[in-house]
Amino acid sequence: MVQYASTRLDASFAALSDATRRGVLEQLGRAEASITDLAEKFHMTLTGMKKHVGVLERAGLVTTEKVGRVRTCKLGLRGLEAEAAWIENHQQLWDARFDELDKVVEELKLKERVDGSEQ
Repeated sequence: MVQYASTRLDASFAALSDATRRGVLEQLGRAEASITDLAEKFHMTLTGMKKHVGVLERAGLVTTEKVGRVRTCKLGLRGLEAEAAWIENHQQLWDARFDELDKVVEELKLKERVDGSEQ
């Protein structure tokens, strides 16, 4: 189970790491589109867009359907709940660490003021 979750997170974050792929997801959130339409919108070659869509499809974020010569893309069925939970967990961890760092900084500032007033 852990291996599956890790592999899925890796695929999702790799897919989301590219600005064009994030843009494609935003575009598909508004309406389905053909790969040709997406390529035109993002000013890239058809081959380049096919590669981006393939990455998104392997991550389960996009599905495609070919009807005749047109391959239409739409958002995949799965959401990003697991990815959001992973981010939230790490956000809490970092927030706790920064809170502790703030305490250390405040203690050092207080010690500096006390030491400065004793001289």
